[in-house]
Amino acid sequence: MTPAATTPAYRRLSVEERRTQLLGAALSLFAHRAPEDVSLDDVAEAAGVSRPLVYRYFPGGKQQLYEAALGSAADELKLCFAEPQTGPLTRRLSRALDRYLAFVDEHDAGFSALLQGGSVAETSRTTATVDGVRRAAAEQVLTHLGVAGTAGPRLRMMVRTWITAVEAASLIWLDEGKQPPAGELRDWLVDHFIALLTATAATDPQTAALTRAALATETADGPAGVLARRVIPVIAEAAHLL
Repeated sequence: MTPAATTPAYRRLSVEERRTQLLGAALSLFAHRAPEDVSLDDVAEAAGVSRPLVYRYFPGGKQQLYEAALGSAADELKLCFAEPQTGPLTRRLSRALDRYLAFVDEHDAGFSALLQGGSVAETSRTTATVDGVRRAAAEQVLTHLGVAGTAGPRLRMMVRTWITAVEAASLIWLDEGKQPPAGELRDWLVDHFIALLTATAATDPQTAALTRAALATETADGPAGVLARRVIPVIAEAAHLL
């Protein structure tokens, strides 16, 4: 007599585990579709649960689920710029951008809908969540520069301008079919940071001091060294301006 096939024991999920499961399903859907194109039935099907169960955890419906999923994505994005405060600054920024662009790549449609706005799911809370990511990223960069909490207005403006440029470049990258390759885009964005930092240092003593300190830790084969070798011949042709 053949023994009856054993069925894996069903394990009831805890409240936190179920909520995490539903958010994961929602994030996966929002990553590839605009919020208005995702229904609660879609989320329930993706999670393998019933629609009433989704409502039990998110009684506010899709809007509440979207805001919770957005908050979860925001937490992940904030971690992208978290790096140990050791080694050359450009190496740290490169690693942070690798994580950021990997997130953009994985959540392409959702990332575009999130940052471009215009979604019917957009509210003052979702806007505040997105702005919180930008501010957190800027604070992380200022921490890497060693001036968190003490940066002057020009330096803060420079860093926030760069964060905005990173966002814009990411959206254009998606629109261009993810070309150039992510590694090239990362290097280009690091070059932009160095250029902005240097230009700001020309008129801001605080930025000038920390730029000198940052460049002192760079290596000839690192991003700053490579950029210097590429830029110096171009600048040399402008010697008549001196």
